[in-house]
Amino acid sequence: MKKKFFLLIISLLILQSCSINSEIVYHKDAASTSIMNIDVKELMNQMKATTPDSLRKKDFGEMDKIPTEWKSIYELEKEEGKLKTDNPDSIRIMKKIFVKSTKEDNELTNFSIKLDHFTQDDYKAANNFNKKDKLPIDQNVFNVWDGKTLTIDTKNFNLNNITQAIKKPSNKDEDDLQGASLGMMSMLLKNMQTTLKFEKKIKSISGKHDEGRQGFLR
Repeated sequence: MKKKFFLLIISLLILQSCSINSEIVYHKDAASTSIMNIDVKELMNQMKATTPDSLRKKDFGEMDKIPTEWKSIYELEKEEGKLKTDNPDSIRIMKKIFVKSTKEDNELTNFSIKLDHFTQDDYKAANNFNKKDKLPIDQNVFNVWDGKTLTIDTKNFNLNNITQAIKKPSNKDEDDLQGASLGMMSMLLKNMQTTLKFEKKIKSISGKHDEGRQGFLR
Protein backbone atom coordinates (compact mmCIF):
# COMPACT_ATOMS: atom_id res chain seq x y z
CA MET A 1 0.00 0.00 0.00
CA LYS A 2 2.82 2.38 0.90
CA LYS A 3 4.59 1.89 -2.41
CA LYS A 4 1.38 2.12 -4.45
CA PHE A 5 0.32 5.32 -2.70
CA PHE A 6 3.68 7.04 -3.22
CA LEU A 7 3.74 6.00 -6.89
CA LEU A 8 0.20 7.29 -7.29
CA ILE A 9 1.18 10.63 -5.77
CA ILE A 10 4.20 10.89 -8.08
CA SER A 11 2.05 10.05 -11.11
CA LEU A 12 -0.43 12.77 -10.18
CA LEU A 13 2.31 15.32 -9.58
CA ILE A 14 3.51 15.18 -13.19
CA LEU A 15 0.07 16.15 -14.45
CA GLN A 16 -0.46 19.88 -14.94
CA SER A 17 -4.16 19.53 -14.05
CA CYS A 18 -3.25 18.92 -10.40
CA SER A 19 -2.43 21.71 -7.96
CA ILE A 20 -0.49 21.31 -4.72
CA ASN A 21 -0.84 23.14 -1.43
CA SER A 22 1.78 22.36 1.17
CA GLU A 23 1.69 23.56 4.79
CA ILE A 24 4.45 23.24 7.37
CA VAL A 25 3.72 24.04 11.02
CA TYR A 26 6.74 24.71 13.23
CA HIS A 27 6.19 23.65 16.84
CA LYS A 28 7.76 25.13 19.96
CA ASP A 29 9.62 21.90 20.73
CA ALA A 30 11.67 22.09 17.49
CA ALA A 31 9.48 19.54 15.71
CA SER A 32 7.25 20.32 12.74
CA THR A 33 4.20 18.91 10.99
CA SER A 34 3.91 19.02 7.21
CA ILE A 35 0.81 18.38 5.12
CA MET A 36 0.79 18.17 1.33
CA ASN A 37 -2.64 18.37 -0.34
CA ILE A 38 -3.00 17.46 -4.02
CA ASP A 39 -6.17 18.69 -5.71
CA VAL A 40 -7.24 16.17 -8.36
CA LYS A 41 -10.78 17.45 -8.98
CA GLU A 42 -9.98 18.92 -12.39
CA LEU A 43 -8.09 15.79 -13.37
CA MET A 44 -11.02 13.59 -12.39
CA ASN A 45 -13.44 15.72 -14.38
CA GLN A 46 -11.18 15.45 -17.43
CA MET A 47 -10.88 11.69 -17.03
CA LYS A 48 -14.62 11.30 -16.59
CA ALA A 49 -15.19 13.13 -19.86
CA THR A 50 -12.48 11.45 -21.94
CA THR A 51 -11.70 8.02 -20.45
CA PRO A 52 -13.89 4.89 -20.63
CA ASP A 53 -15.17 3.73 -17.23
CA SER A 54 -13.40 0.37 -17.47
CA LEU A 55 -10.01 1.94 -18.16
CA ARG A 56 -10.49 4.60 -15.49
CA LYS A 57 -11.32 1.98 -12.87
CA LYS A 58 -8.31 -0.11 -13.89
CA ASP A 59 -5.80 2.73 -13.81
CA PHE A 60 -7.11 4.53 -10.73
CA GLY A 61 -8.66 1.70 -8.75
CA GLU A 62 -6.04 2.13 -6.05
CA MET A 63 -7.42 5.59 -5.29
CA ASP A 64 -10.56 4.14 -3.76
CA LYS A 65 -8.44 2.19 -1.29
CA ILE A 66 -7.02 5.34 0.29
CA PRO A 67 -8.98 6.05 3.52
CA THR A 68 -11.04 9.22 3.88
CA GLU A 69 -9.76 9.70 7.42
CA TRP A 70 -6.11 10.08 8.39
CA LYS A 71 -4.48 6.67 8.72
CA SER A 72 -0.80 5.88 9.18
CA ILE A 73 1.25 3.96 6.65
CA TYR A 74 1.96 1.49 9.43
CA GLU A 75 -1.76 0.83 9.97
CA LEU A 76 -2.41 0.40 6.26
CA GLU A 77 0.49 -2.00 5.79
CA LYS A 78 -0.54 -4.03 8.82
CA GLU A 79 -4.20 -4.22 7.77
CA GLU A 80 -3.22 -5.51 4.33
CA GLY A 81 -0.77 -8.01 5.81
CA LYS A 82 2.10 -6.37 3.93
CA LEU A 83 4.21 -5.11 6.83
CA LYS A 84 7.68 -6.34 5.88
CA THR A 85 9.86 -4.72 8.51
CA ASP A 86 10.42 -5.25 12.20
CA ASN A 87 12.99 -2.46 12.42
CA PRO A 88 11.84 -0.23 15.31
CA ASP A 89 13.11 2.97 13.65
CA SER A 90 11.26 2.21 10.41
CA ILE A 91 8.08 1.34 12.29
CA ARG A 92 8.34 4.55 14.34
CA ILE A 93 8.55 6.61 11.14
CA MET A 94 5.73 4.69 9.45
CA LYS A 95 3.48 5.45 12.43
CA LYS A 96 4.08 9.18 11.89
CA ILE A 97 3.30 9.26 8.15
CA PHE A 98 -0.42 9.58 7.44
CA VAL A 99 -2.47 9.56 4.23
CA LYS A 100 -6.09 10.25 3.33
CA SER A 101 -8.35 11.09 0.41
CA THR A 102 -11.28 13.49 0.12
CA LYS A 103 -14.48 12.87 -1.83
CA GLU A 104 -17.38 15.04 -2.93
CA ASP A 105 -20.57 13.29 -4.09
CA ASN A 106 -18.59 10.05 -3.99
CA GLU A 107 -16.04 11.49 -6.43
CA LEU A 108 -12.37 11.80 -5.49
CA THR A 109 -11.20 15.40 -5.24
CA ASN A 110 -8.08 15.45 -3.07
CA PHE A 111 -5.19 13.36 -1.76
CA SER A 112 -3.13 14.28 1.28
CA ILE A 113 0.04 13.09 2.97
CA LYS A 114 1.02 14.22 6.47
CA LEU A 115 4.30 13.90 8.34
CA ASP A 116 3.18 14.37 11.93
CA HIS A 117 5.36 16.09 14.55
CA PHE A 118 8.66 15.25 12.87
CA THR A 119 12.06 16.18 14.23
CA GLN A 120 15.02 16.85 11.93
CA ASP A 121 16.21 13.30 12.60
CA ASP A 122 12.75 11.98 11.67
CA TYR A 123 12.86 13.76 8.30
CA LYS A 124 16.26 12.30 7.55
CA ALA A 125 15.09 8.85 8.59
CA ALA A 126 11.91 9.15 6.49
CA ASN A 127 13.99 10.09 3.47
CA ASN A 128 16.18 7.04 3.94
CA PHE A 129 14.06 4.32 5.56
CA ASN A 130 13.11 2.94 2.16
CA LYS A 131 15.48 4.30 -0.47
CA LYS A 132 13.62 2.55 -3.29
CA ASP A 133 10.45 4.51 -2.51
CA LYS A 134 11.65 8.07 -2.08
CA LEU A 135 9.02 10.22 -0.36
CA PRO A 136 7.42 12.82 -2.68
CA ILE A 137 7.50 15.60 -0.08
CA ASP A 138 8.09 19.34 -0.03
CA GLN A 139 11.84 19.96 0.17
CA ASN A 140 11.22 22.80 2.62
CA VAL A 141 10.75 20.26 5.41
CA PHE A 142 14.54 19.92 5.40
CA ASN A 143 15.06 23.53 6.48
CA VAL A 144 16.63 23.66 9.96
CA TRP A 145 14.26 24.54 12.83
CA ASP A 146 15.51 24.49 16.43
CA GLY A 147 12.36 25.76 18.13
CA LYS A 148 13.49 29.39 17.98
CA THR A 149 15.13 29.99 14.62
CA LEU A 150 14.22 28.70 11.17
CA THR A 151 17.12 28.66 8.72
CA ILE A 152 15.80 28.48 5.17
CA ASP A 153 18.02 27.01 2.49
CA THR A 154 16.83 28.40 -0.85
CA LYS A 155 18.10 25.24 -2.53
CA ASN A 156 15.02 23.60 -1.04
CA PHE A 157 12.77 25.69 -3.29
CA ASN A 158 12.62 22.87 -5.81
CA LEU A 159 10.97 19.53 -6.59
CA ASN A 160 14.11 17.44 -6.17
CA ASN A 161 12.47 14.66 -4.15
CA ILE A 162 9.70 14.33 -6.70
CA THR A 163 11.97 14.34 -9.75
CA GLN A 164 14.37 11.89 -8.11
CA ALA A 165 11.45 9.59 -7.35
CA ILE A 166 10.43 9.69 -11.01
CA LYS A 167 13.98 9.19 -12.31
CA LYS A 168 14.58 6.08 -10.20
CA PRO A 169 11.73 3.58 -10.56
CA SER A 170 12.17 0.69 -8.13
CA ASN A 171 11.29 -2.07 -10.60
CA LYS A 172 10.55 -2.77 -14.26
CA ASP A 173 6.80 -2.27 -13.83
CA GLU A 174 7.41 1.34 -12.90
CA ASP A 175 9.44 2.28 -15.99
CA ASP A 176 6.49 4.28 -17.30
CA LEU A 177 7.08 6.79 -14.51
CA GLN A 178 10.68 7.21 -15.59
CA GLY A 179 9.47 7.99 -19.07
CA ALA A 180 7.28 10.87 -17.88
CA SER A 181 8.27 14.31 -19.09
CA LEU A 182 10.30 16.09 -16.40
CA GLY A 183 9.88 19.24 -18.46
CA MET A 184 6.34 19.45 -17.07
CA MET A 185 7.83 20.18 -13.64
CA SER A 186 8.24 23.83 -14.59
CA MET A 187 4.49 23.96 -15.22
CA LEU A 188 3.87 22.31 -11.87
CA LEU A 189 5.81 25.01 -10.04
CA LYS A 190 3.16 27.52 -11.08
CA ASN A 191 0.53 25.46 -9.26
CA MET A 192 2.45 24.75 -6.06
CA GLN A 193 2.20 26.81 -2.89
CA THR A 194 3.93 26.32 0.45
CA THR A 195 2.70 28.00 3.64
CA LEU A 196 4.89 28.18 6.74
CA LYS A 197 3.19 28.57 10.13
CA PHE A 198 4.64 29.04 13.60
CA GLU A 199 3.20 28.31 17.04
CA LYS A 200 5.13 31.31 18.33
CA LYS A 201 5.06 34.84 16.91
CA ILE A 202 7.88 35.73 14.51
CA LYS A 203 10.18 38.28 16.16
CA SER A 204 12.47 39.12 13.26
CA ILE A 205 13.43 38.14 9.72
CA SER A 206 16.89 38.45 8.21
CA GLY A 207 18.30 37.55 4.83
CA LYS A 208 18.95 38.82 1.31
CA HIS A 209 15.91 37.43 -0.47
CA ASP A 210 13.27 40.16 -0.64
CA GLU A 211 10.63 37.85 -2.13
CA GLY A 212 10.97 35.49 0.83
CA ARG A 213 10.72 38.35 3.32
CA GLN A 214 7.59 39.68 1.64
CA GLY A 215 6.09 36.20 1.63
CA PHE A 216 6.59 35.88 5.39
CA LEU A 217 5.11 39.29 6.10
CA ARG A 218 1.93 38.78 4.08
